[in-house]
Amino acid sequence: MSDIEISSGPVLLAGELSGDEQGPPIVLLHGLTATRRYVVMGSSVLARGGMRVFAYDARGHGHSAPAPAREYGYERLAADLVAVLDALGLPSAILAGASMGAHTALRVACEHRARVKGLALITPSFLPGREADGAELARWDELARGLRDGGVEGFVRAYDLDRVPERWRGTVEVVLRQRLAAHDHPGAIAEALEVVPRSRPFERLSELAGVTVPTVVVASRDEADPGHPLAVGEAYAEAIPGAELVVEPSEEPPRSPIAWQGSQLSKVLLELAARADVST
Repeated sequence: MSDIEISSGPVLLAGELSGDEQGPPIVLLHGLTATRRYVVMGSSVLARGGMRVFAYDARGHGHSAPAPAREYGYERLAADLVAVLDALGLPSAILAGASMGAHTALRVACEHRARVKGLALITPSFLPGREADGAELARWDELARGLRDGGVEGFVRAYDLDRVPERWRGTVEVVLRQRLAAHDHPGAIAEALEVVPRSRPFERLSELAGVTVPTVVVASRDEADPGHPLAVGEAYAEAIPGAELVVEPSEEPPRSPIAWQGSQLSKVLLELAARADVST
């Protein structure tokens, strides 16, 4: 594994390369408030499976530099991803993104089709016509204030773990504390919390019909992850031609979401890579 820094305009992005240098390339994109460690949750299955893996911290996240002038919208996030592909010398790659990362990857797939050979959309949450309302935006703003005023503890208090089903509460709390403590610039995370939920990765669901590469949508059931509704994942899978929907079985007691299981998610990504044409 080797660390690498990539410039996207004035923003320096921190990332890491691992796996087979001659293998099919895959770029991993994390969600809002996370870091590059939180896509396949530290699993090395992709690298051991012969892929060339690049994971990077989004602007303002992890070890990446903050964005100037609160520039955290999807236009900028997508431009960062294109800069990453260019810096790595990749005409195209498989893109695998979670939440904010899924929306970023999808925007690039819609606007720069030749750069994408396969697409994994993990727990998407944005759906045109289902934009965040005033109450939801107020909650994002409350999280931002909690982080600014009280650091990790302030964010956790604002998150209100009582809203999380008891079965998952302990896991969610541990992950929140770990990933919020991993940022060099917490003030930038607070800004991103205010900007990203107000940004639109695309305008109409019909735009997804133009995505023709092999695509898998990894969704979670609402009992475990209500912030990323299963209905959104289902809508993406229906709108993208030939897309496969992957979700944990519905049973009692409920299983942990596939998106939370790095090794299982990585196997889904390896299956996607086997279907994607990355020869050019």
